[in-house]
Amino acid sequence: MGMKISSFGRLADGREAKLVTIANANGMSIEVTNYGATLVSAVMPDKNGHYADVILGYADVTDYAKNGGYLGAVIGRNGNRIGGAAFKINGITYELVKNENGNNLHSGPDGYDTKIWDMKTDESSQSVEFSYHSPDMEQGFPGNFDVTVKYTLTDDNEIKISYTGKSDKDTIANMTNHSYFNLEGHDSGSILDHVLWIDADAITAVDAESIPTGEIRPVEGTPFDFRQPKTIGRDIEMEDDQLKKGGGYDHNFALNTDGTMKKIAEVTAPVSGRKMEVFTDCAGVQLYTGNFIEDSWTGKDGKAYGKRTGLCLETQFYPDAVNHENFASPVLKAGDIYETTTIYKFLVP
Repeated sequence: MGMKISSFGRLADGREAKLVTIANANGMSIEVTNYGATLVSAVMPDKNGHYADVILGYADVTDYAKNGGYLGAVIGRNGNRIGGAAFKINGITYELVKNENGNNLHSGPDGYDTKIWDMKTDESSQSVEFSYHSPDMEQGFPGNFDVTVKYTLTDDNEIKISYTGKSDKDTIANMTNHSYFNLEGHDSGSILDHVLWIDADAITAVDAESIPTGEIRPVEGTPFDFRQPKTIGRDIEMEDDQLKKGGGYDHNFALNTDGTMKKIAEVTAPVSGRKMEVFTDCAGVQLYTGNFIEDSWTGKDGKAYGKRTGLCLETQFYPDAVNHENFASPVLKAGDIYETTTIYKFLVP
């Protein structure tokens, strides 16, 4: 057990990033940085006691700043996509940066993933809390939004991520973590043999630009049915209009949940035996199978990542929810508290 703080390099403007390492009583450890409140690594044993880092990431802050992919980052103020890069609140239209096919993805190029957050550690609770003040109209969103993201590593091998925020104007609050997991090890190649279960009877169908159409489409009889565990690769190349639009799985699953904390997904790696369970109080989860990971992303240990070498399970409100009356609203009322938690729990047989 223990915690240490070290330098994680400097940005081009001279600002220094910090790296916090937290270890639990079982020998599992994680690293997080105040750049983007990013989860950098999670090191744990396999069924034979061999340790590996199961999260894709970079060696230092300069690589995070220059490379793409949002690896391990906290996304805010809004995760995922907003169609047309615009929305209305209280009859006022707000315009966002168009950074993907005329739409807004992950709040644009100046998102929370690019910020140096304030940091506070608590070794007694094995946690680190990052805080950020987002001024009114930053990224195009209304309201001064004060947000904290707290990472806790428990002795049950849980990475607990808790989000809390408050705004002085009605705004969107829909944050997520964009970690890419490979339970065989971040440098071990494809995740197509990972076995996945998701507790969802439907997805939010998307158009050619990956914007939800508003249809809640049942997974029954489609490649998106993970209600019984199956390998990610089993159906990923099937002839299916939704798979073609996403280049594979890049879709929001409408979770079978009532808004309380519950287990919503499970991933198992066949060789190492590592398992990850996901718990959340969110309405949806985006399964992304790294369809567009670029070979130029050279990660930790000099590993060149490639297509489908990591998978994301991003808990969230449904994408473009602010523009669909039939989706749960991501609008946070002025003075109300935004609060949500997601847990990634790791097990070894």
